[in-house]
Amino acid sequence: MKSWFRFGRGKDEKDEVAVVEAPAAEEPRGGFLSKLRQGLARSTDKLSDGLADIFVRRQLDEATLDELEELLIAADLGPATASKLRQQFDQRRFGEVTLTQVKETLAEDVAAILRTVEKPLAIDPSVKPYVVLVVGVNGTGKTTTIGKLTAELTRAGKRVMLAAGDTFRAAAVEQLRIWGQRSNVPVVTGPEGGDAAALAFQALEQAKRDGVDVLLIDTAGRLHNKANLMAELQKIVRVLKKLDANAPHATVLTLDATTGQNALAQVETFRAMTDVTGLVVTKLDGTAKGGVLVALADKFGLPVHGIGVGEGIDDLQPFDAREFARSLTGAI
Repeated sequence: MKSWFRFGRGKDEKDEVAVVEAPAAEEPRGGFLSKLRQGLARSTDKLSDGLADIFVRRQLDEATLDELEELLIAADLGPATASKLRQQFDQRRFGEVTLTQVKETLAEDVAAILRTVEKPLAIDPSVKPYVVLVVGVNGTGKTTTIGKLTAELTRAGKRVMLAAGDTFRAAAVEQLRIWGQRSNVPVVTGPEGGDAAALAFQALEQAKRDGVDVLLIDTAGRLHNKANLMAELQKIVRVLKKLDANAPHATVLTLDATTGQNALAQVETFRAMTDVTGLVVTKLDGTAKGGVLVALADKFGLPVHGIGVGEGIDDLQPFDAREFARSLTGAI
């Protein structure tokens, strides 16, 4: 089974890396594949039903291709990606096609886009602590993402520390404490309403002293259109660099799939404020907008480390391009 992360030299190096596998008995892939299909059911139905309406042994003429492009846009793949997929169909010149052929071909083309972003979080073992900053707007699953990653890292024998950077919500601090207890890792906290940047600085100092392998820093749920909150995020990055010029070594942005195309705007904003290095897309089970992940991959090319298709911790899993593409298009 794939893991969220790998140990290597870093994203710009060419060295071989060892992918860390999670125990297959604990989280069987087939179980998650079934959850993926169930979770994407609304997105699949929207796209699959539309394809069935268009393709009933029809010629791939201009009118049909126009309908296909409109359907892909409606399924939240976005205008640019929809246009690209339409052109690929046009170049094949199928003539008369069946619905099965269309689904299989579309799944292949979508998987080709997604495969470029199917990347685990690369953790450089020569950097201690390796600092991962987790950011995103309210309710996107940042703390659960940290909890899942912490569990996998500790199973791999890594020393992990958590920092409760959401100092304005007592519930957020308590939630992170619970995740820390589950994996038996320390959690650095501060006074309610305190300076999040100061807490991050303190956590990095302590992580260095304690020989921690990975420091995961939670942040407040920042509304992507609030300049003052984004400025605070930039402050966290600045103070971390006072202790380590390369910190944070990874910045993971969590996105809620139910926001659809608004997720693209969130990526744009967060990338302008900090160096986002990867994505986790959550809540795919509660929306018909799962196609937005394809649009994100096509536009930004940012690694997708994990996806969520349920509320449980085991429903947040590594991203698999082929399985996602086939589930989304109904080619199963």
